[in-house]
Amino acid sequence: MTVPPFVKNPALATIAAFLLLLALAHGLGFSHGATLITRTLAYALAAVSLSFLIGQCGLVSFGHAAPFGIGAYAVLIAGEAGVREVLVVLPLAAAAAALFSAVTGAIALRTRGVYFIMITLAFAQMAFYVAASLSAYGGDDGMAIAGRSTFFGIRFLKADTSLALLAIALVGLALFLFQRLAASRFGLMLRAARANESKVEALGLAPYRHRLIALALAGAVAGLAGALIANQVEYVSPALMGWHVSGELIVMVVLGGIGHPVGAVIGAVVVTLLDESLGHLTEHWRLGLGLVIILVALLRDADLKSLLRGGSR
Repeated sequence: MTVPPFVKNPALATIAAFLLLLALAHGLGFSHGATLITRTLAYALAAVSLSFLIGQCGLVSFGHAAPFGIGAYAVLIAGEAGVREVLVVLPLAAAAAALFSAVTGAIALRTRGVYFIMITLAFAQMAFYVAASLSAYGGDDGMAIAGRSTFFGIRFLKADTSLALLAIALVGLALFLFQRLAASRFGLMLRAARANESKVEALGLAPYRHRLIALALAGAVAGLAGALIANQVEYVSPALMGWHVSGELIVMVVLGGIGHPVGAVIGAVVVTLLDESLGHLTEHWRLGLGLVIILVALLRDADLKSLLRGGSR
């Protein structure tokens, strides 16, 4: 029996799966379905970019919430300036997040192992406190955005279904992009440097430059995720840059399997479902998430070893 092409392609399979879920939610009259899918995919998009960094580069960033939050603030600040066109706002969010990742990455990449983890966390905390000091944009409390982004002046994203479709498209594009990068000479270079950096440098190659590009690219994708969450919640606060957000993104990556971008999407689905199901029962729902992580750690010892190996280089 011939396997449909989209089943073999992770990006197409993900798009098809979420389109089906969206159609089912609409058909069953589950009004919260589109909102839940958008929120899940926004975090999945950020987790996919982090999965690329960990899986291809061996870079365990504990500050990935910073470009995520910067993307959200780009939507807020642009909206306050009267700019809400989605074709402007999304590139702006991606560019701002990429710039932050490139500038901080130029310093962070001088370190290795736990030092890299800690310096990325430090930069994220700096971004957090800068955002909290922006009194014009709500300070600690955050601020509601002027309105969801428009498409050539049309309030296309006002409908939750339209925003969900945009989120599905962005996640599909990100998966396709990272899949192609992993299969390219660029991805081969990243994996070679992760395996043995000294040999790569002895060949006259520059893993530092490739890693910096990978950091900027992952930051840009995380910025797009932040722009999505800002439009979905219609509110932005420094909490989006908190260390706990970075921790949740790492959890999503680990749950889905190190080095598998589609796994990050699955991890995001698991975390979101636990939040939705247990969050209504108790404010300590993360205890349930912790038990799931322990179970995964027992069943997937190799994934955690891979994470630790990536952080030890």
